[in-house]
Amino acid sequence: MNKTTTTLTPAPARPDASRQEQWEELRSVFPIYLALAKQLDIAIPFPPDKHNLPEKPPLELFKQVQNWLDGLDSRVLVHQLRHLLQQTTLNASESGLRALIQRHLRKPSKTNIDRDKIDFLLVQYFALCAPAKIYHKQIELEDTAIVMKPVLGDTDTAPLAWCAPLEKMIASLRGFRSLRDMLKNSFIAEGRKVKEAAGGMFYDPSALLTFIRFNFLLRRTLIELMHADLIAIRSGLQQLGDAGTRTIDCRHSGLSASEPLAKIAQLADEWKQPFQKDYTERTVNETFDKLLNLRADVEKALEQLAKSAAPAASAPVLKSTAPATTTKAPAKAAKPPEKPVEPETDPGVDFENCLEQIWEQLIATPPTRGRSMTTVKIGRARILMSSWEVTAFVNEDGPAADDLRRAVVARAMVTAATEAAKETGNATALDRALSVARVEVSRLQERVDVAKQAKDTEAAVNLGISTKRLLSALDEAEKL
Repeated sequence: MNKTTTTLTPAPARPDASRQEQWEELRSVFPIYLALAKQLDIAIPFPPDKHNLPEKPPLELFKQVQNWLDGLDSRVLVHQLRHLLQQTTLNASESGLRALIQRHLRKPSKTNIDRDKIDFLLVQYFALCAPAKIYHKQIELEDTAIVMKPVLGDTDTAPLAWCAPLEKMIASLRGFRSLRDMLKNSFIAEGRKVKEAAGGMFYDPSALLTFIRFNFLLRRTLIELMHADLIAIRSGLQQLGDAGTRTIDCRHSGLSASEPLAKIAQLADEWKQPFQKDYTERTVNETFDKLLNLRADVEKALEQLAKSAAPAASAPVLKSTAPATTTKAPAKAAKPPEKPVEPETDPGVDFENCLEQIWEQLIATPPTRGRSMTTVKIGRARILMSSWEVTAFVNEDGPAADDLRRAVVARAMVTAATEAAKETGNATALDRALSVARVEVSRLQERVDVAKQAKDTEAAVNLGISTKRLLSALDEAEKL
């Protein structure tokens, strides 16, 4: 049932709060304001030896700190706050974020700047505090309410009728396959329109839950799609390099007609999410358009290479449907990690054997460009792999890539053993696969938390989704 009533002040002012309680809140947020002042080159009226506030303040210090923080609130813009929190360990302070949110929510008169700060801070808090088991799922309002309870208290999760446009947009997110799909629908602008039209209703706790959920899912989808485009660019560059190409025409991207592949690869490797500065729909669209244009230039070069190679051989070296993630020779691919577990006698549940099978199939049969999923076959099972999982096998190395490989291998082992058990009735191999997979799930959930604490949203999202797929395979297997 849709709820239509609204409460405009979820965190009312605390006239009855003791001065000590107010002081504790000031102490919690003081390090954030100090860092903001340093970042913005704003004078700090406290000597260095007074930067650690005492537990019990004299009245003069209390008023001085309170007035200074109030003054900073009127000067700091949301993109400056965003930049600070996303670039420093201050983002990892649950108590500091909670106090900062409640401080802004309790302001009796809020400007649009205050609203935007609250909007940003709430989703930052959710991203910090959401446990791994829900971080990667299709998050519901009930999940959001649980995470946000320390800030918003017990909140009604019944949908608000006027928030229906956000719910429709969240449903649409699931169908996007590229950044272009999202950008042509003006998602960022549409979400802002709903927020601006809300007026005071924005501060209804139920509305805040809806905006938190929408913002987080929107950001997560943008990162996933951006990552897929970067993978396609890097893979295309590798194919061009393998074929002897050294430069390509990148005028569509605003570059020269003869850009070295190494320069383009460096641009892709150094690509930054467009969420660090004062971003708007226009600046985000411009940033993502540059990425999409760069991918288009790389794919055009691949198509031209395929056309020129076709007359020279009975079989073309590259098809015009250039793969999103591939490498031509195993020697160019990421080296498989060292054997993580002792091999089993049954190759169906041998971790290393399974990893090698996946790796060899990805090298031998590149996925088709534009497809978000790739299939490999292990035993009797067909395993769907996302683009970032494919890249972890063929193009990347490092801790995050190793985590993704292990997640895929564990999922493949469980799925293959499940299919074998269904056909033969023998669950011995399945028991061993489940044992390995359970260990991996525990480790992967810890790795998701590590990525979140490091503010590596991309790695956290990708690892979270791959972990969820492993958990789904475990759930299916345990039904037998």
